[in-house]
Amino acid sequence: MTKVIITGAKGRMGQALLACAACIPGLEIVGQVDQGDNLADVIDRGDVVIDFSFHTATAGVAELCAKHRKALVIGTTGHKETEKAAIRAHTATVPTVWASNYSTGVNTLFWLTRKAAEILGTNFDLEVVEMHHRLKKDAPSGTATTLLEILGDVRKLQLKEALRHGREGIVGERTDAEIGIHAIRGGDVVGDHTVIFAANGERVELTHKASSRDTFANGALRAAQWIVAQKPGLYDMQDVLGLK
Repeated sequence: MTKVIITGAKGRMGQALLACAACIPGLEIVGQVDQGDNLADVIDRGDVVIDFSFHTATAGVAELCAKHRKALVIGTTGHKETEKAAIRAHTATVPTVWASNYSTGVNTLFWLTRKAAEILGTNFDLEVVEMHHRLKKDAPSGTATTLLEILGDVRKLQLKEALRHGREGIVGERTDAEIGIHAIRGGDVVGDHTVIFAANGERVELTHKASSRDTFANGALRAAQWIVAQKPGLYDMQDVLGLK
């Protein structure tokens, strides 16, 4: 039996995790933590913590997990570079899955995006479009950021220099060394992501659309069951699914 503690339990993803966990054999939710609660009060009950809280809280969650030797699954996005560094410092102590998206379909999109970028080469212009509900606080989404990192890695581009966040005014002709990113917000959209490869005479588009948070919740719970048996280190959903 894998015993799970959820941080951010009252949020949209927290509620989805609770609902999905009830249907998974061999898994038990032993702690629910949200704003105003103290993770330290319940951490000894669990084997693994799933964090879907807020970017400023994750480093503290990771520190506490390291102190108590509890595995960690991170689904929170929007971290600053200093926060990321603080989190990574604890992955040598406890096994940690850190992914921008826990959907099996999205992780297939990650894999396909890399393969398409490698096959199509530099003659295709790269654009990423993402859409989420109107209440989402960070942009671009964590999933879009991962897609951009994949494209930048294949093209050997520095994202700080290559990214174009939308376009306005007289921006000049598009260069070969730029990647467009466009974040759309509205309604109750769970999450849509499209990677566009555009060349003269043809265009390839890879799209994933999520209609339920259950896809992310089930993936995070799968990651939680997997990570408790791993050695300390930093993993992602590609490791969980065996796609590497």
